[in-house]
Amino acid sequence: MTKTINLGVLGIDHGHIFDMLDEMLKEGCSCNYFWTQGSPLTLDEFRKKYPQIKRVDNKSDILNDDTIDMILISSIPKDRANLSIDAMKAGKDVMVDKPGCTTLEQLNNLKQTVKSTGKIWSINFSERFHVAAVTKAEELVADGKIGKVKQTIGTGPHRQGNYERPDWFYDRDSYGGIITDIGSHQIHQFLVFTNSNEAKVNHALVENTTKKEFVGFQDFGEVNLTGSGGHGYVRLDWFTPDALPTWGDGRLFILGDKGFIEIRKYTDLAKSEKGNQLFLANNDYVKHIDCSNVKLSYFANLIQDVLNRTDTACSQELTYLSMELAIKAQELAEKK
Repeated sequence: MTKTINLGVLGIDHGHIFDMLDEMLKEGCSCNYFWTQGSPLTLDEFRKKYPQIKRVDNKSDILNDDTIDMILISSIPKDRANLSIDAMKAGKDVMVDKPGCTTLEQLNNLKQTVKSTGKIWSINFSERFHVAAVTKAEELVADGKIGKVKQTIGTGPHRQGNYERPDWFYDRDSYGGIITDIGSHQIHQFLVFTNSNEAKVNHALVENTTKKEFVGFQDFGEVNLTGSGGHGYVRLDWFTPDALPTWGDGRLFILGDKGFIEIRKYTDLAKSEKGNQLFLANNDYVKHIDCSNVKLSYFANLIQDVLNRTDTACSQELTYLSMELAIKAQELAEKK
């Protein structure tokens, strides 16, 4: 019988908790208990979807449960670092929703805790780990199908929508700013595809032009980076039009010296509402690949890392660097 792990949940404030938990349950994990602060907007849906997972009144009930191996965290972003630290000090590995932290001080505290406890702190960068077309692109790049990667262009469009948003969504300190939050996805992918283990932020900008009444909200951001393995540009926004059949037309462009890849993550604009579409052009052929059936690798690999104390799902150093660059870019943008 394949060995698996038991999960606990701390914080369900962001809807990403559903994808995180679903994928781990598909891999055979179990989860019996969750804790969350107050009554987040996700609470009713969580209870309906997972009636077998019981809410506990005190997070210590989960932290002190020796049968729990890993904690999933999708609380308000500003609280994720401290919850992660509490979990690791209690002997648990952690999968946390992005952004895994919102300040450099939090990041340094997390590094010290990982070092002292030997526990795993993994950020679920869903625009990489939940998108099968990105998994396929990693395989193609590793096989040399587009040569050496020179640049990535990552876009993170979102819809503001007319539905209810929690107060923390508009509070800068709570969500960390648009680059720290959404931009951490694209910065992470830039590092992965350019194979960069260090990078500098050349330019960063944030602004709010649509909701001036919410001074902490940011509806546009951009970042330009130079890494040890290539270049990167990131564009983030909350301008998805109402007619689009999904929350955002997320794209990733990967330029190599022998070809390029375009990924249409969530929709194939004006053609199909089906996402996970990959387009490849190199010196030998032009190809379209429907990646719908490509297996996501992060979750199974993370389980094996927990069981075997390995570092295969996403290296700890890459996780640190992704958040460091996102936070530094956010700070640079807000200085202007």
